[in-house]
Parts: sequence; C-alpha cells; structure tokens
Amino acid sequence: MDRVIVAGGGLAGVRAVEALRGKGFEGALTLVSAERHRPYDRPPLSKAVLAGDSDDTTVDTDWAALDVELLLGDRATGLTLAAAGGGGVLATTAGELPFDGLVIATGAAPVTLPGDGRQHVVRTIDDSLALRERLVEGARVVIVGAGWIGAEVATTAARKGCAVTVVEAADTPLAHALGPEVGALTAPWYAEAGVGLRTGVKVASVGDGHLLLADGGRIDADEIVVGVGVRPEVAWLEGSGLDVERGVVVDASLRAHAGGAARPDVVAVGDVAAWWSERYRRRLLVEHWDTALNAPEVAAATLLGQDAAYDAAPYFWSEQFGRMVQYAGFHAASERMVRRGDPADRGWAVAWLTGDRLDAILTVDRPRDLVQARRLIAAGTPVDPGALADPDVPVRQAARS
Repeated sequence: MDRVIVAGGGLAGVRAVEALRGKGFEGALTLVSAERHRPYDRPPLSKAVLAGDSDDTTVDTDWAALDVELLLGDRATGLTLAAAGGGGVLATTAGELPFDGLVIATGAAPVTLPGDGRQHVVRTIDDSLALRERLVEGARVVIVGAGWIGAEVATTAARKGCAVTVVEAADTPLAHALGPEVGALTAPWYAEAGVGLRTGVKVASVGDGHLLLADGGRIDADEIVVGVGVRPEVAWLEGSGLDVERGVVVDASLRAHAGGAARPDVVAVGDVAAWWSERYRRRLLVEHWDTALNAPEVAAATLLGQDAAYDAAPYFWSEQFGRMVQYAGFHAASERMVRRGDPADRGWAVAWLTGDRLDAILTVDRPRDLVQARRLIAAGTPVDPGALADPDVPVRQAARS
C-alpha cells in the first residue's frame, strides 16, 4: 500500500493518521477536511467554548512528524472504486485523488428545520463562536430539542442571563437517548436553572425571529438554536457501490462493504461508521467522542492487513445544569432497569440489565459508579441486581463471584 487518503478532518480523521504512522505506514498520506481549521475536539463547543472559557480546541499533534498532506477547506464529493481490494479514486473539491487505501471519517451534519429564519446549530467551532456572541443578558433564546446539546446550550445561555425556553417534541427530555422514564427524571433541572421547558410541542418552521408550531402557535425569540440530532455525511457516497444504512456499513474490523462483500482497502470510523458489535449482536452508530478517539486504531490496523476488531461499550458524558451526566453501554434491548439512589438527591444512577448482565449505566454526579460499572460491562461480569440497587454498595462489589 503506497497511498492512503483520510476523508474527514475531525478527531476520527486525525487519530486515523496518527494510528497509520504509529503502525509503520510509510507511504503517502493525505487528509481531506471540509473545514478550514486543523482537526479539533467537538465536545467543548457546547461547553467551554460557548461559555467563553476557551477559543481553541485544536487536537495537539505533530503534523510535521506525521508527514501528511493537509487539504483544508476541501471536501470529498464522490468515490470510484476499482476491483475488490484495488483502491480507487476519491473525488474532491481539490480534484481527483487516487488511493490504495481509504479511511472514511466524514462525520455527521446537524439536522435543521424548515423555514427561512436564522437558526443556530452547534457543530463546528465557527458555529459555537457565532452563537456565543449572541448569548447576551436578556436575550430571548429558544432551543429546539431537549437532548444532550439542547441541555448544554440551555445551561450556558441561562448562566449568561438569557431568557431561555426549550421546546421538545417528545414528552420528556432525553426521551430518545434514555427513554421517557429516565428522561423525566431530568425535567426538574430546567426549572431549577430558570429555564422554561415545553414538552410535547412540535415545530413546523423557523421564521424571522420566531418559531411556528405545528398546532398553529408561535414563540418569539431573538435567537433560535436547533439541537434535534445529526445525520451521517454519506450523500457523497451515492453511486460508489458501498453499502450505506444510515452510516457506512462496516464489520467488526471496520472494513466497509460493497454489495455485502468486505473491502479490505476501505475502512470507516467515527460518526459515519455503522459498525457491527458482537457484544450487543447488532449494528451500532455511535456519534460520540470516545468512539472517534479509539476506533481509528482498529481501522488503521485493518487497512494495513492486521487482525483487529472494535467492540467497545459506548461511552459519553454531558455537563448540564451543574451536573456531570455519564453513560456507558447500550440498553435498547435490556430486560429491566434498576435505580441506584434517589433522583431527588444530588447524585444517583440508573442501570439496565439483561438477566444478571449489566448492559448499561447512567450516572449523575457519581463518577466512581461509572468507572466501576464500565469495567464490569467491558468484562461481561455478572452482577447482583439487589446489590447494584444499593447506592451505599460500591458497584464493583455488586459483581457475582
């Protein structure tokens, strides 16, 4: 393999570059990034950057030592594959780039709402800096979506003295991510922070300085922020022959597939990769920092012909309304839920189990619980549900001998 191209300049892209060099790849290496900035971390965008505590989250890496060609401000626009295993050509706004190996790391784009009014999203450093300038005391800020991003933006806007209203189509915050029962436990946080929360409200469109609601109502605003999710950037792969189901279909080794057959010369990582998890016996599309950080090691090994598989339990965190919220695992198919502590208290947790297997855990201001549970999830260690439900028993001691 003489030439590898990394399509995508986010964290997954730069980690793929580092992993390739770290594993001994000495050929030509090009990173194509749609953004003009060097790769940077996204989690601080809705936290430290929006709050004004940071202006730069650039990933610290030695580009000179990596000997990589950076094409910043250029994006992938198409892909032509040669015969199986034979490389191909990546079409970009900088021209056609032939390759022997390709890493797809084009990430995801935020979903926006219909209408010609101004709506902010928080996906890039430019998005965050532009919104930060408008979060001034007394500004009427309406946030559509009570998910992770919506709650974090609401937290910062309220602290800056804005009059904040969050509008959510579901009946509770975080209903999609955690389910309505657990999501409802976070609803009181909004009132405590002086943030208005309106659930069960669907938005029709964004107008000039207002939201039009599906029931004909209207909410006036100085600034409208939309946080209703993202979609993998896969439109540019149309006609390429690669299998796409929401994201790029990859196996446990992160190899892309075409017509159901694995392509050893193409891998995908980060928000764009729909990878097969043996742990959960299903395909996962995990749009979080931890996956973008760690999966590229496996992708690079696979591309270089080494045996590797990625099957980490998903992990993410959120800082909202003065609380550290952390989640590890995957609970969509779990049999039952166990509460650990009283949600009326400052710190509590919820665990999901199948039989005596710990599938996932959500912790609020209980970081030790998260660390210990994450180890049990990774190891597949059986647990005692009764002990797990007792907040005075360390999670590690809930493990069955």
